[in-house]
Amino acid sequence: MAQNYYLFNSGTLQRKDNSLIFRPAEGDPRTFPVENCEALYLFGEVTLNTKLLNFLSQHQITVHVFNYYDFYAGSYVPRESLLSGRVVVDQVKHYTNKKKRIAIAQKLVEGAAHNLLKNLKYYKKQGKELEKSVDLIEEWEQQIPAATEIPALMGIEGNIRNEYYRCWPIIIDQKIEFEKRVYHPPDNMINALISYCNTMVYTTCLSEIYRTQLNPLVSFLHEPGERRYSLALDLAEVFKPILSDRLIFRVLNRQQVTEKDFSQQLNFCQMNEKAIKTITREYDETLKTVIKHPSLKKQVSYRRLVRLDAYRLIKHLLGDEEYEPTKMWW
Repeated sequence: MAQNYYLFNSGTLQRKDNSLIFRPAEGDPRTFPVENCEALYLFGEVTLNTKLLNFLSQHQITVHVFNYYDFYAGSYVPRESLLSGRVVVDQVKHYTNKKKRIAIAQKLVEGAAHNLLKNLKYYKKQGKELEKSVDLIEEWEQQIPAATEIPALMGIEGNIRNEYYRCWPIIIDQKIEFEKRVYHPPDNMINALISYCNTMVYTTCLSEIYRTQLNPLVSFLHEPGERRYSLALDLAEVFKPILSDRLIFRVLNRQQVTEKDFSQQLNFCQMNEKAIKTITREYDETLKTVIKHPSLKKQVSYRRLVRLDAYRLIKHLLGDEEYEPTKMWW
């Protein structure tokens, strides 16, 4: 199974025969094969050259870069190898056709709403007082099919997610300060965790989209824009409750990460090295988790679920079957 590799230290990344070798500024070199490398995540100051980038491109390896403050800086995406003019044309047609676009966007919001409700209902069964929020979100969920404009749909999605976030101090056993979602930059422990984990989901979606014939620049719920792969944002909405939120609840309720693992800077909150490594390790293990797929009748990993979503979207674009996003059944 292909996997991600995470480089937290500063050093030099080079090609060694048909492998990669990372020479840290301190410590022993680390060698890993390219055959099972899905993507590289660079957190330290890593030096590499165009020769290495060409080698990574040949093996279809994506590189995700984070800056000094562990904020996502960007990705190096190799030249597309899976090209389909028909898929790209149909993808653009579905974006430019209002009716076709809203149909996909509605499905994306439905998938996101279902998955975050699944989280709330799980903790409700654990004795958490979440009934009012569940009822309210279910009422908004029923309004999704009637939203015929993207701004209206985004408004419903925003209401659902705001109510969902109001439940977090109830779900999380630690005493936390979390009144609202703050993005740029995150102002407390919870917002820092959400920003980091959501970025990891975004990069996972981007890597999986890249391994299909879809164009990551053409999206349906989010507006395509400059300097971002907006289709990855679309799929991330479906998978954030599965890959990101459940991870945050888990590590906080198990006391794997606490307030002591964060430092408050002038105008933002930053995770320390221990927290970053803990979250990254847990996220990687989450991607490797396997479950029995109801229709495929076999075990698939959480990472594979993302690519299956992309495949279903392609079938929708080609008119083979209606797109249905991943909705937690487990």
